[in-house]
Order: sequence, then structure tokens, then C-alpha cells
Amino acid sequence: MSIEVKVPNLPESVSDATVAKWHKKPGDFVSRDENLVDLETDKVVLEVPAPADGILKAISADEGETVTEGQALGQLEEGEAPADDGKDDGKEDQAKSEEKNQDSKSDAGSGSAKRDDSASKGASQGGAPSPSAKRAAAQNDVDTSEVSGSGRGGRVTKPDVMKHIQSGGPRQEERVKMSRLRSRIAERMKDAQNTAAILTSFNEVNLKAVMDIRARYKDDFQKRHGVKLGFMSFFVKACCEALQKHPVVNASVDGDEIVYHGYQDIGIAVSTDRGLLVPILRDAHRMSLAEVEMAIAEYADKARKGSIQLEDLQGGTFTITNGGVFGSLLSTPLLNMPQSAILGMHTIKERPIAENGEIVIRPMMYIALSYDHRIIDGKDAVQFLVAVKDALEDPARMLLGL
Repeated sequence: MSIEVKVPNLPESVSDATVAKWHKKPGDFVSRDENLVDLETDKVVLEVPAPADGILKAISADEGETVTEGQALGQLEEGEAPADDGKDDGKEDQAKSEEKNQDSKSDAGSGSAKRDDSASKGASQGGAPSPSAKRAAAQNDVDTSEVSGSGRGGRVTKPDVMKHIQSGGPRQEERVKMSRLRSRIAERMKDAQNTAAILTSFNEVNLKAVMDIRARYKDDFQKRHGVKLGFMSFFVKACCEALQKHPVVNASVDGDEIVYHGYQDIGIAVSTDRGLLVPILRDAHRMSLAEVEMAIAEYADKARKGSIQLEDLQGGTFTITNGGVFGSLLSTPLLNMPQSAILGMHTIKERPIAENGEIVIRPMMYIALSYDHRIIDGKDAVQFLVAVKDALEDPARMLLGL
């Protein structure tokens, strides 16, 4: 029986998808629930499983094609896997033997052609390379077919080879169409710049107290909860506390109204091969450090595997992004609209600071808050950063709820 493979129900607010990659080709046998094809939407990749065991007879939508919900992707002929009875083994061996004999015959007459291959390549530019050009090319692993000749009749000379080496060789370009996710990211970033009045304020945090806690309890924490104790959970809790003190930083603009959110849904920016994704920690203000770390680890794993769901990425009242994992010392992050603020974490560097009248070396991090100046005043932004700084520099008070 022939079965039509169709585009499944798309997530809410998604109208179409792009055929990203077929994992099977016509004639291949597939098992029920085996992934046939990936469909890429603006945020997530959807897998389309085989509805039954059978042979993929035809593909109706090629890679790169835009498809809509319910559209036919291909035809599957239902049935069991064909039995391999080994009857064709003799024919296959005979074919291989004949092919080998034919190759042997052709090799006898092709030796001189192979020996002259590099010369013919050089001639493709106009003339054969000179002996000195050949030697220079061999010593520097240069393909003379890529060298423009300046000699008589376009012959490649030694100076031509040296000039080619000094110029770094041929300058190549490649054009690759943006993925839907990358296009969507570009669109959202440009919308943020065009819509919001973005301003960034900075501060620095002494992370010695946090690092001391991690060093003292990280092994016990991992044994108890099965996840590592990182920095992000401390920052999430510090931001939740600061957002409660300064609710306008947690608000958003809707037309001519300011929407104040009485909860903290924190987005955590996760870098993947496909681009930047921002899964949401719902009600982060109610989560423990362990719950935050487990949720982040789960989201990061799903994001990198491409199995994250659209609902995992929707909503959010505030975002944290950590450029420090890539070595960033300072940055001005862009807003994740319609949110009104985003906190940028950066790399930790030991720097000399004044402490109790003495110069000491401490692990310091610059933090940056980009915010929508339409509703957040500079005073609110600075006080928010100070609240985050205070919570992280005295984490015992934060964890004890003081």
C-alpha cells in the first residue's frame, strides 16, 4: 500500500517550513518511526518520521523547498525489508573482476599521461611550466594549474610561482544561503535596533566569594544533584533578586502601555551550530541553584541536538548571555525583543583591586546591562547592576534570603 508522507502539524505561529535535509533517498528501505527528513522553521528543526516500514518510492519536496502544513513530502510503499538471499553475489564478483581487468588494460597506456598530469595542468593557464617553475612548485606544494603564466604563450615561470606563493594563492569565495534560523536572528536583531532606544551600562563584580563556594561544595553538589555547579545559576538567582527590586527592568512595551510582569522567566542564550537560541527558565525566581543548573544543562543538550521545542523558546521577561565562555572581555548585547533588558556576562580575569586599603588580586568580571531607554531610566539600570553586583559579592545573603 502506498502512503503519502506529509508535513506534520507545525507549531503555533509557524506558517511554513524549509526542507533542510533528506536522510533517505528513493529506493531506500525505512523502518517505522525512523527519521526521513528534517524540516527547518524559524527557531526549531522538526523531524518527520516514517509512518510505516517500507520503501521510499519518491520525494515530492526537494531540499531548500518551502513547504506548508499537510503538504506532500514523498511517497512510501509499505512493506517488509527485502530479503538478502545472496543470489547476486556471483554476478557482483564477476563484474568486479571484469572492472579490475579493464582497469589493468587501461593503466598500461595511461602511465605517461599520469606522469605528464602536472604539466598539462600548468598548460591550462596558457603554457607548460618551465623546469625551474616545476621545481619551485614542487618544493612549495603549489599546483601550477592555479598559477597565471607571464612567459611566452602564457608559460608559467619561476617568478610566477613565487608571486603566487607571496600573494597567498588564489582568493576563493563561497556563497551560502542563510538558514531560516540565521535569517530570523538577523531580522530580530535589526528590529531591536530599529524599535528600542538601546543604551548599555557597565559594572564589575568580584567573584571571589562565588568561586570559594563553588570550590568548597562543587563535588558534594554534583554527587547530590547529578549536575555541575556553574556560575550561571548564581547569576540567574542574583538577577531574579534584582528584578524584584527593580520591576521596570523586567517589564516590556506593548504599544503605548508598559507591561509589568509579576514573575521572572529568564532566557539563557545558548550557542549552537545553527545559531543562537534562547530557551526560557519559567518562574526562575522559584528555582533552586540545582534546578537552574539542571534546566540549563537539559536545554543546552536539546539545543545542540536540534530537539528543542518551539515552546521552550517562547516568552521570557529577561535574558542573560555569557560571552565570557568565548573569551569576551566586554560587549554591548542586543535586546531580545519584546524584552526591555539583557545582562551580558564576560570572561573572568584576575586583576588588582583596592580592598580594605590594600591592593589585592581578585577574579573580576565586567557585566553589561543593555536596556530600552524608552521605559528604563539610567538610574534604574545602574541600581539594577549594583543589586546584581551586591548579590554576587555576598552570595550567602542571597542564598539565605536576607
